[in-house]
Amino acid sequence: MIKNLAFFLWIFLLVSCKTEPSQPPVDKKAVIDSTVTAFQKTLLEQQIDSVFKKYKFNGSIAVYKDSLPLYRKESGYSDFKKKTKIDSSTIFAIGSVSKQFTAVLVLLQMEQGKLNVTDKVSKYLKEFQIREYENITIHQLLNHTSGLNMMGGKLMFKSGSDFFYSNDGFNALGKIVEAVTGKSYDANVAELFKKAGMTHSYTGDTFTGSHFASAYLGNPATFQEVPNMPKRLGGKEIGTPAGGVLSTVQDLHTWNNALYGGKILKPETLQQFMAKSAERHHAILGKMGYAYGIMLNIGKPMSYFHSGYVKGSPSLNIYYPETKTSVIILSNIADEEKGKAYIFRPHIEVKKITDHLENTLEALRSKH
Repeated sequence: MIKNLAFFLWIFLLVSCKTEPSQPPVDKKAVIDSTVTAFQKTLLEQQIDSVFKKYKFNGSIAVYKDSLPLYRKESGYSDFKKKTKIDSSTIFAIGSVSKQFTAVLVLLQMEQGKLNVTDKVSKYLKEFQIREYENITIHQLLNHTSGLNMMGGKLMFKSGSDFFYSNDGFNALGKIVEAVTGKSYDANVAELFKKAGMTHSYTGDTFTGSHFASAYLGNPATFQEVPNMPKRLGGKEIGTPAGGVLSTVQDLHTWNNALYGGKILKPETLQQFMAKSAERHHAILGKMGYAYGIMLNIGKPMSYFHSGYVKGSPSLNIYYPETKTSVIILSNIADEEKGKAYIFRPHIEVKKITDHLENTLEALRSKH
């Protein structure tokens, strides 16, 4: 299919170059753009539909190019007992995709002069005023290089010398935001949602509406509901700044456009947010760069993404800056007995499809 796209565009360019003088000039760029978009839509429909079918995927997947929807599909149930179908307004737990909101909140405080990422965390939080933690900086919490695992435990390594993914580190960042603003994390992140134009995003503690996708373990035939959702996301086991945000496909697309489009952070701060400052060996997605609460492809295509997992809710949010394309995958059931690699197979397949498509478009752009 992708080869067909390249071939079709090559033929078109060949023909359009031989336009008769009497004919009005063809707006080649507009025709190429619409042709590429049509092929993208067809390709995504064929390939992502097959992922839905192959894995009996219960959830929502969307691909947007800037504000244009290229692909959108929902399948399955938000409530298995009541047989409530997932639709465009279904709200999911997004797990660690939440971390980028926390990182942005920290950077917004930096822009206001209330902190600096080079500051030691001990300046703001008493629990870091012990010898073991005294040299940990905000920067090291943002890119998981602090050595912290669980609060109160020994460091995994000397701060700044390696990478170890820490939810407690991001929960500490949430506390720093509270300390310098004098407001709760929930209040701070609600303001951020509003600034970004997100109208259906909440934290587990603040959500009171309907349309929430209950989380399940198992499969559609034999499932058990994860209890106390979404309130449990605010508890010590997870923590709101590390993994307690609820959102929709549409809101995450709105967020990507606002964030990477420069509507939230100043240009230099956004660069700091996106800059690779560590490397991560992800158990499922492999080797990648890590910035502030966001992961980066190593090599092409350029992309910023993060996976999320809280019991029963695997998610993935991807943004390709070259084409301003968002890919959002949200779900509310996971067969934990088969392991995380199995749970994330649909997400990995979709990322491979969209990565490949981005690389093809880049190759076409470089030729013309």
